[in-house]
Amino acid sequence: MKGTRQALLQELSSWIAELEIERPVRLGIDGVDASGKTTLANELVAPLQSLGRPVVRASIDGYHRPRSERYRLGRQSPEGYFRDSFNLEILISRLLGPLGPGGSRQIVRAVFDYRVDAPVDSIAESVAPNSILVFDGVFLHRPELIGYWDATIYLDVPFDISVLRAAQRDGWPPEVGAVENRRYVDGQRIYLRECNPRALASVVVDNADLDSPVITGVRAPFLHREQQSSRHAI
Repeated sequence: MKGTRQALLQELSSWIAELEIERPVRLGIDGVDASGKTTLANELVAPLQSLGRPVVRASIDGYHRPRSERYRLGRQSPEGYFRDSFNLEILISRLLGPLGPGGSRQIVRAVFDYRVDAPVDSIAESVAPNSILVFDGVFLHRPELIGYWDATIYLDVPFDISVLRAAQRDGWPPEVGAVENRRYVDGQRIYLRECNPRALASVVVDNADLDSPVITGVRAPFLHREQQSSRHAI
């Protein structure tokens, strides 16, 4: 049964706020391009703060590789999009690792601006132990990253809808099979085939209808799977 977007935000924020460990919680919001990841991440900030949890917002967009590395297999390469877009080593060392067990809690939210193809001035900051990192991005359930999340949300949106949204937002062609979309659509297909994020995510949300999203899957958060601690269900 479909609900309202406000109901989804209330349900998710209550569930996330109850994830309590002796360090910050690392929440990843995953999905194909234009599935609504950034929007949902931004929408969760205020309700989480109202529940007494400090929030750190960051995005995979702050961890792009330089253009020469991203396009080493060609500008239209789906394999290049999946394999070469992001500097996962720096993402782990500067953000996800320091928020993990025994971490320093000294983080950097972004290191690279892909729009100008240049590094950004990285200002380190200290994160409170009860904070929640709300991190959005593509490919978050890939093997290199899966062990660094305490909980994840996967936004499930079919390509015919996500590509149309990208066309309206970014000027992409609206056809899924358009050559200009091949890098992104087929790159995501590689990811879906190899990593199966729907089967791994703590929560799966059908976000095809932005006004009436539906939670379609719930699993124990990673922190509970690993620690076998008390369970918090939606």
